[in-house]
Amino acid sequence: NLAKEMHIGHLRSTVIGDAIARVLEFSGHEVVRHNHVGDWGTQFGMLIAHLDTSTGSVSTELADLEVFYQSARQRFDQDAAFADLSREYVVKLQSGDPHVQQMWQQFIDESLAHGQRIYDALGVDLKPEDVQGESAYNDDLPRVVEDLRDKGLLVESNGAQCVFLEEFKNKDGQITPVIVQKSDGGYLYATSDLAAVRYRAGALAADRILYIVDARQSFHLQQVFAVARAAGYAPATTALEHHEFGAILGADNRPFKTRAGGVVKLMDVLEEGVARAFAQVSEKNPDMDEAERRQIARVIGIGSIKYMELSFNRTSDYVFDWDKMLALDGNTAPYMLYSYARIKSMFRRAGVAEDALDGAIIIGERAENALAIKLLQFPEVVVAVARQCYPHMLCNYLYELADAFMKFYEQCPVLRADEPVRTSRLLLALLTARIVRQGLDLLGIETLERM
Repeated sequence: NLAKEMHIGHLRSTVIGDAIARVLEFSGHEVVRHNHVGDWGTQFGMLIAHLDTSTGSVSTELADLEVFYQSARQRFDQDAAFADLSREYVVKLQSGDPHVQQMWQQFIDESLAHGQRIYDALGVDLKPEDVQGESAYNDDLPRVVEDLRDKGLLVESNGAQCVFLEEFKNKDGQITPVIVQKSDGGYLYATSDLAAVRYRAGALAADRILYIVDARQSFHLQQVFAVARAAGYAPATTALEHHEFGAILGADNRPFKTRAGGVVKLMDVLEEGVARAFAQVSEKNPDMDEAERRQIARVIGIGSIKYMELSFNRTSDYVFDWDKMLALDGNTAPYMLYSYARIKSMFRRAGVAEDALDGAIIIGERAENALAIKLLQFPEVVVAVARQCYPHMLCNYLYELADAFMKFYEQCPVLRADEPVRTSRLLLALLTARIVRQGLDLLGIETLERM
């Protein structure tokens, strides 16, 4: 939802979605990214009503908007008349009232600018033109409702327009309806989601529509997909896929919060990650130029946050842990980055240009064989991730590859070996570096020539 700062909970959909999109593009698919932001609905009616009925000026700086949102929320929860007024503003917004839309645009512009700063800091491939929020489908909502009515799918229930499907009958024999229009004329998430399916399957002719959305939306999306099928918005040849994810937890195994119990802002997390990495880099490399230390710290800090996120099965909850995330051993970004940097260092010491290597790979030792086999598995791992949308499979593979390389490095002398073994082992190292770099790039993580 816009009009608030992005918080830690937004990390999962952003990073997981980016990794899946990168893998699909690498696999040869044409991928259209849709950043389906919550830029419509009741919360904006609440905010605009609060803005329109407040005395004095309200800054549109997002830090102030965070406070403004809480003030509006408190008023909405405690004042029934204001809650009703907020709903009236939602209807005005949906019907195109110029005054209401002008105030709405204030919130949207600042929120999107803040979001883009987060995406840029994360190295996520999302651009302003990828924003395709709920508001993009506003004009289509009446047509969706009318179309559902024409197809005999709508039933009026307590003044609301609903779709009742047998497959959503509960244990008591009652069907949980999909409400597409409220009794006051307002639309719901289901309505805009149906319009989105119709656009993506129709106008875009998508073969697969992937939703990287919180597991708590599972039932909602099941209903949307079912109604979309019943209405003919998505043909059987178009896959509708919900790739759900769990929650990020604190050390107490409860949803991650600040010490004061507040929401953890995502920008604060990114800045802390870079600061912690800078302290580590400075301790190990006190004589390194500060600008270089800061650059290395940025890659390690951001990469560590993203890698930890992606290294867990997305359907699982996980505990956010700085120490594990920044550790130089185990299935972590620092370990992967160190493995890559070590190979680059080897080539600098060898005095050999990577593109000058020429020769055959000779497999003689067990560690060489194990590394070669692991290298050959990369394509099948990419295919599996593209099909199943589990980025942790790629993380696990990269960790196993780095581990196989470390064993090879310890057991098979490279620079001291005689030819043609020396060139063969340098080639194995080069292939490892290339696949580690490619794999990390698919996860949206930069590499370092030195650490």
